[in-house]
Amino acid sequence: MSTATPSVLPGKVVSIHYTLTDDEGVVLDKSQAGKPLAYLHGYENIIPGLESGLAGRKLGDKLKVDVTPEDGYGVHDPEGVQKVPRAAFPRDIDLRPGMQFSAENDGGGSGTIWILSVADEHVMIDLNHPLAGKTLHFDVTIAEIRDASREEVSHGHPHGPEGHHHH
Repeated sequence: MSTATPSVLPGKVVSIHYTLTDDEGVVLDKSQAGKPLAYLHGYENIIPGLESGLAGRKLGDKLKVDVTPEDGYGVHDPEGVQKVPRAAFPRDIDLRPGMQFSAENDGGGSGTIWILSVADEHVMIDLNHPLAGKTLHFDVTIAEIRDASREEVSHGHPHGPEGHHHH
């Protein structure tokens, strides 16, 4: 009796080893050795272009997935780069370029802002993700595929080997 090789389908916890590069081949991110990235397929845990590129693949598959900005972190919006008063940030924080903050927008939603530069009176921020506008190139190996638990499905993300991790 043969067992079918598991496939990447909605409701499966998929663990991948990956290396992410830009158009110049510069490594932007990678999974840690021996620690693949686990995500719940079909629940928007990873960027859409990578998730769709993995759909239907099998355990052990090695593949390259190219993700356009539209299916990654979005197109860079020049209006997202803004000059704000230094007073908009807590005085006790030593602001530095590259730092990120969660902020509430006028509509009550929240988002992340990145610090580009800091001056005495003003701070240049970017509402765009640092990878916005970039085509992303993933080198992926599918390391594990398993059924998600009911709890993982109800929470919309995988839990670690020790169970639920609060966030």
